Amino acid sequence: MNKRITTTLASGFLFLEGPRWHGGELWMAEIGAGDVVAITADGQRRTIAKVPGTPSGIGFLPDGTPLVVSVYDRKLMRIKGNTLEVHADLSAVSPFLNDMVVDRQGRAYVGNFGFDVLKGEPAKPGSEVLVHPDGRVAVVAKDLNGPNGAVVTSDGRLVVAESFGGRLSSFPIKQDGSLGEATKIPLEGSPDGICLDAGAGIWVALFDKNRFDRVLDGKVVETVETPGRHAIACQLGGADGRTLFCLTYEGALEDIGKAPSAQVETTTVDAPAAGSP
Repeated sequence: MNKRITTTLASGFLFLEGPRWHGGELWMAEIGAGDVVAITADGQRRTIAKVPGTPSGIGFLPDGTPLVVSVYDRKLMRIKGNTLEVHADLSAVSPFLNDMVVDRQGRAYVGNFGFDVLKGEPAKPGSEVLVHPDGRVAVVAKDLNGPNGAVVTSDGRLVVAESFGGRLSSFPIKQDGSLGEATKIPLEGSPDGICLDAGAGIWVALFDKNRFDRVLDGKVVETVETPGRHAIACQLGGADGRTLFCLTYEGALEDIGKAPSAQVETTTVDAPAAGSP
């Protein structure tokens, strides 16, 4: 099994989530600061928008319009310039929104944790919520154990990381966007963000193991280690799609926002990005 190490591209962030490669930049949710930010492959950074309700998952509609989850507003927002507009209100179906992925039809699949993990509330079952392009909302999967990062595969499956279940759940997507029965893929730790490559591999950030695993056909075939730093999320990008951007964090969840201990690390991998998320 191949093992790789990373180099630091940018540091000094409070906490980063939801990386997406778009328009030659890595977009991210700077949860500690309440911003959507972006950096280039050489580390130049900018702030795109303020999200008072705390940003998390990021995605893009087919026309390029950015979407961002507003955690405590329990809404999915469109970014227009440097302002926000409501795309969908999820408050009736979710107490705590998290990560998401947008498919090629513009359907957003948003993870609902079921409880506020940042405030240390008791754990409850979560769900996956479908937001149609016109803003209609439906719960499409229930009883998930901390639904987090997600990707949509080329053969039409939604794969969701269950952070507290130590697994990936792979759902067939039906024509109307609803989900069929899941196939469970056990992992060796607690997954956070994930991304898909063109070789059908899924890179998984294992928060509690301080590493990123590439999972192929249910097996770990490659590892990127980040000793002493939690693996939070990952995304493939760069000019040839082979740069793996790894978001890492040093500290406990209850310390988020107290110190700038999050950073972006990179390594080069063989299989390029596959277009999701």
